Formats: sequence, structure tokens, C-alpha cells
Amino acid sequence: MRYILGLDLSTQSFSSVLIDPDENRVIDSESVSFGKDLPQYKSPNGFLPETEDGQVHSDPRMWLEAFDLLLERIRAKGIDLGRVAAVSGAGQQHGSVYLDASWFDRLAALKPDKSLADQIAPAFSRTTSPIWMDSSTGKECAEIAESLGGDAEVCARSGSVAIERFTGPQIRAFWKRDPDAYGNTARIHLVSSFIASLLAGREAPIDHGDGAGMNLANIHQWRWDDDLAKATAPDLIEKLPPLKPSATVVGTVAEYFQKKYGFSPDARVVAFTGDNPSSLIGMGAGAPGRVVISLGTSDTLFAAMEDCHTDPQGFGHVFGNPTGGYMSLLCFRNGSLAREKVRDRLGASWDDFDVDGLSATPPGNNGNLMIPFFGAEVTPRGSLPEPVLSGADAFVRYDDKPAVVRACLEGQFLNMWLHTRWLAQETSSISLTGGASQNNGIARIVADIFGADVNRLAVSGSVALGGALRAGQAALGLDGAELAQTFCQPDPGSTVRPDSNATPVYRKLAETFRDLLEKSLQPPE
Repeated sequence: MRYILGLDLSTQSFSSVLIDPDENRVIDSESVSFGKDLPQYKSPNGFLPETEDGQVHSDPRMWLEAFDLLLERIRAKGIDLGRVAAVSGAGQQHGSVYLDASWFDRLAALKPDKSLADQIAPAFSRTTSPIWMDSSTGKECAEIAESLGGDAEVCARSGSVAIERFTGPQIRAFWKRDPDAYGNTARIHLVSSFIASLLAGREAPIDHGDGAGMNLANIHQWRWDDDLAKATAPDLIEKLPPLKPSATVVGTVAEYFQKKYGFSPDARVVAFTGDNPSSLIGMGAGAPGRVVISLGTSDTLFAAMEDCHTDPQGFGHVFGNPTGGYMSLLCFRNGSLAREKVRDRLGASWDDFDVDGLSATPPGNNGNLMIPFFGAEVTPRGSLPEPVLSGADAFVRYDDKPAVVRACLEGQFLNMWLHTRWLAQETSSISLTGGASQNNGIARIVADIFGADVNRLAVSGSVALGGALRAGQAALGLDGAELAQTFCQPDPGSTVRPDSNATPVYRKLAETFRDLLEKSLQPPE
């Protein structure tokens, strides 16, 4: 009997999924909540308080302590980790870890009688790690773009325009703010490659999926781009791990994990990737056709691509698909928080956003429209101090609760549909994941606007599951399509099919929404 372990170091937790590929079942899932289980780091949501200039960081010691705690919890259940034949996983995309020259020796000499945090923390050349929520590097983005001749060139090379949360602009800001600490940095890892390095006890590469989210990788040649690196910080490429395919086998599990938690010396470690590429695999969407929409603090849409082409407007991103080729991703900042604000303003409940609540209004909402942005948005880039409402007087005054609720949801997903037209490929089905994915009212509106079936998967934890599936394919030679067929099945009865009468209504309404958006959106703050 053999197991495969998938790991997920996300913003708020460190989680695992353990599968048995021979009996086709999930053995175990476990999670460590940073806020609940490690309160000493004063990060109730997984990150330190945001600074006035928009810096958002996490303490990497917290991640190390969570790694040990996670494995202790799995072992305490009586699970034999010696049966794990392969392991891979993911880290929150764009987060970065900064290490001095002692890192290499410390990594190779981990002792099982001491914690990871005690042994690795002295190697941090930067005590905190910027994460994906950081918005403090707008100036650095502009400087990188200017050096390359404009946003279009940065996007053409790296798959994205220079983005505040991406690792390249974050590294540039670090070099400018603290050049001595930057000079003392021998290695800059992503969260994903940092955890993979620990697990293997040797330097792990940065994979194509996560590496594309840095504004540093040339996604056509899959190498660090000399011009982007020079525009970012001095001597940068020598501080970066190599860039490798996601299926790269890094090595076997380090002796630290063998002696401390009972892993087999033969257990193989596959390169980790970013959380979004890993979720693509965990949702069974590694081949073009199926789109994944993740409903969270920010909503995201991602999908495997038929060919490599970038968003001409610069809103979308192109990353490496862990199965090979490319994947697209778009982020919509006004996701669940915008839905919550509309709910609270109306004194409504989530029932009002579900099927029964939405039944009081027709698709298209009698022409009542909302741009549901509270502050800044990234797709498209711009800002609104408050949502813009256009329609009947009672609707504009927020006196027509059912119409406002529907307008919020229709506005979010009309915006999403409009800004995915650059992908120019057919959508056979949509898989919803995230906190609001079980809401059938939301699923209905998504299905009708996109004109595609919407389903929800039976297995939770798509990021960790994606790590396990990738490990099985890369390290054990298992068939990826068969693994997806087994572990990524829709929840029975969860599929919502589009209403053939509603979709044409939304196609017409999308043009009206586009006009309202262009007229109302203000330049980025």
C-alpha cells in the first residue's frame, strides 16, 4: 500500500491531503490555522498588520512552525508516513523568502531533535516575507516598465504587466529600501520552492507555474529574462534558484523528515508550484475546456490555454500549466468582500443571494445594473469610491433589495465574462470552488452568463489535492488523466445547466454594462 501526500501553504493555513492511488480514496486531510494554532505570531488572518503604504507581510518562522505541527498532527492520528511514496504541493503565489549564505549549509544539515524554525530562522536576511496582498510597489512597477520600454513589453515577455504583488517589483522595493540586506541575500525563494527545498533537504527549483508570477521569467523560453532581472535589482539572477518544469523530481525526502516523522528514504519530492496552478490540477482542469472560478476574498478565474497569447489590455496573466503548456488567470479584487458589503448595506442574508431570493427578479434584472466595486479593482484597473447603480429610482436608492442583490451578482460575473474574451477559446464547463461555491443562486447566474454547465467538486482542498496528483504523475508514473477522473469528479447532483433563454439576455446586457463601466471607472488610486 502506497500513499501520496499533497501540501498547501496558503495565506491562512498549512494543509495536507493524503491519497491512496491504488484504492482510489482520500486517506486523510489535516490543517494548521495560523491564527488559531499559532497565535504567538499575531497574525489572525495569516499576515501581519498592513502598513500605511500598503505593505503586507508574513513571518516565515510561522510557516516553519506550522510545517512541523502539521506533520505531528498527521502522525498523531496513527497514519504511517512511511507509506508515502511521493509528495508535492504548493505555496501562496507571489510570496517570497530571503536567505543569507548560511542557508545552504543549514538546509543540508537539518537535525531531527530541533525544530525547523530554530534551525532555519537564523538564515533569514529579511525577517518578514511580502505576500500577494502587498500593494506598496506601484513606483517600482512603473520603473520596471519604463526600463523595458513599456507595459506591453513586460507583458509580452513575462505574461503579465508589472504588478504590485508580483515578486520582481517586491524584490526591487527591498533592494531600494535596504540595499545592505539585499546585498547580504544569497538566495531568494518563492514560498513554494522554499518549502520544497526544506522537504528535500536540498535546493529546489522554482517551477514554471509559480515562476511566471514574478515578472522575471521569459515564458516563451522558460528562463530568467536578463533584461527584466537587470531592471529589477543588481546581480539578481545569481540569487534565484533555477527555473524548471513543474514535473521536476527534486530528490527524496530529507533525513530530518525521515527520522522525525517516519518518512521512507525512498519517498520522492516533486517541485512545488503556486496555489493557482496547483488548484487547476486539483480541479481536474489541466486540459483546455474546463474553466475554474474560485470565489474568495478576491474572485479568480483560471483555465488551461490552447496556445500562449497574452491579454492585450494587460489585465489577465499567463502562467505555466503544471501539466505543460500554459494557463490563464484573472483576478477580481471585489469578490466576497463586495458581496458582504452589499448584504450588510441591505440588511440582507445569504438566503437573499440564493435561488429562492433571486427568484423575485428575472435574468437581466429589468435593466437595473450595478458596478459592484468598493474602492480599487484590478480587472479592469481602476477605482470607485462606491458602487455605481443605474436603473429604476427605487433600485438606485437601494430600496429594491431583490434587484440590488441580483445586480451585485450579475455585475460581478458580467465583468468577469467581458474580461475573459481575450482567451478566445470555448468553455465546456465551469468548476466553482471557494467559500461561496455551494450557493446555487450564484452558480445559476454564472451558468447563464457564461452559457456553460457549472459544477462543484466532491473533494475539498483542491490545492493540496493538485499537489498529490502531480506527485503521482511525475514521481510514480501514474496517468494524470486517470487520476483526475478518479479524484476530481463533480459532486453528484451539483451541476447547474444554463438557461438557453437567459444567456442571450446577458449577451445584450454585457454591452450596456461595458458602456457603464467605461463611463464610470476612475483611474487607479
